[in-house]
Amino acid sequence: MLNIETFTLGPLQTNAYLVTEETGKRGFVIDPGMSPARLLERVKGLEIEAIVLTHAHFDHMGGVEELRKAAGCPVYIHELEADWLTDPQKNGSARWPDVSPPLVTDPAEYRLEEGQTLELIGHRFQVMHTPGHSPGSVSLLCGRHLFAGDVLFRLSVGRTDLPGGREGDLLDSIRLKLFKLDPEVTVYPGHGPKTTIGFEMANNPYVALR
Repeated sequence: MLNIETFTLGPLQTNAYLVTEETGKRGFVIDPGMSPARLLERVKGLEIEAIVLTHAHFDHMGGVEELRKAAGCPVYIHELEADWLTDPQKNGSARWPDVSPPLVTDPAEYRLEEGQTLELIGHRFQVMHTPGHSPGSVSLLCGRHLFAGDVLFRLSVGRTDLPGGREGDLLDSIRLKLFKLDPEVTVYPGHGPKTTIGFEMANNPYVALR
């Protein structure tokens, strides 16, 4: 059984997820966003095995360096966005100075790719490459839990007007990959409330299958 805690962080209200195993002693973090003080306080005393980024936009990676140093853990990101962590133009932080200062982190230790399986906290997480919002966006699936980043939201989808975004790719990622999953799968998005695959298939106005 997974324990999943949500921390809504930073000016863009980004969902960071702390995923721990049954005992609650080991965990990993998905998308540690900006202003991560509450998350950092929560993980004190835990063994954090990894930071996994669904993509490298600044609101999702703003807390990476603080958490990596505090927990002594590696960072995983898709190859197509590996250089975004070191480039404020690519991660977007230099584009919105009223929202964020330019953000730079050390490079990620590991690369993610389609079909890869991550062994974390005694569970297996399947990596699904789901581009469209950004070229290296990934979703993580474990049983009936899907961490979808900014690909699929409750009654909405990720924006595609940022550099590297492509509407066709996003719709393909959702319809040809995510909507092939069990309808009972719970979706944990990068912003907003959780939802399910079945609910979005029936009701999402952008991609509903009728």
